[in-house]
Amino acid sequence: MRPNRVLRAWREGRQTIGGWLSTPSGHSAEVMANLGFDWLCIDMQHGAIDYADVLEMCRAISTTETTPFVRVPWNDPAMIMKVLDAGAYGVIVPLVNNREEAELAVWSCRYPPDGGRSSGPTRAAMYGGAGYQDEANDEIAVICMIETEEALENLDEILSTPGVDCAYIGPSDLAYAIGITPTGDNADPKHQETVLSILEACRRHGVAAGIHTGSLEYTVKWLQAGFDTAMLNNDVGFIRQAAGSQLAEARSTTGVANVHEP
Repeated sequence: MRPNRVLRAWREGRQTIGGWLSTPSGHSAEVMANLGFDWLCIDMQHGAIDYADVLEMCRAISTTETTPFVRVPWNDPAMIMKVLDAGAYGVIVPLVNNREEAELAVWSCRYPPDGGRSSGPTRAAMYGGAGYQDEANDEIAVICMIETEEALENLDEILSTPGVDCAYIGPSDLAYAIGITPTGDNADPKHQETVLSILEACRRHGVAAGIHTGSLEYTVKWLQAGFDTAMLNNDVGFIRQAAGSQLAEARSTTGVANVHEP
């Protein structure tokens, strides 16, 4: 079976950098994959992406060595099994609140006897190659998002759940959980203290620590703090930043005004 190099890196204590896909496009997924990210996550929770898009985007990513992840909309076994059959090598499960929910995520990702995943790796067996069903339980990354008040209260029991490979912080929902304003990358000392406490808990339990960021500054910050992985930005964010910055510079340099402004 094709190895999950990202999961193996985490197990060996090596860091990775990922990107995010919110646009339902195989072409943009292929462009992002060719940039050299260790992993790319196809976002079904908040992006404009459905299952048919996931299939095409996984195919596009598979033209490269980048590892495909999918964030599912919910901790739903049926959807988790479907995205795995499409070729996802990791599933990011949002809003995991307790050990029972963490166990459900693991169960959904593992073939018997370790879990309840149904046999039928439609595309995954082609992407993963020979031995997929025999080896997938050791190669599929189970990534639980830590982002609610309940999850913080139950952090140790979530991270001690057998089969959980990574805890991934959603900073905006985490801000809600601790009673502050969500800003994405968050400079509030209370937020940063909470982030570091999750990192420390991951270290105690031997689970990889990951975090969602929206800027180079925060990606570097959290990787230097010891996180095993960070998401640099998403496709839409890169477009906004690059296009917005260059457009503003072009206007200021040339004096060409926006014709739509009075």
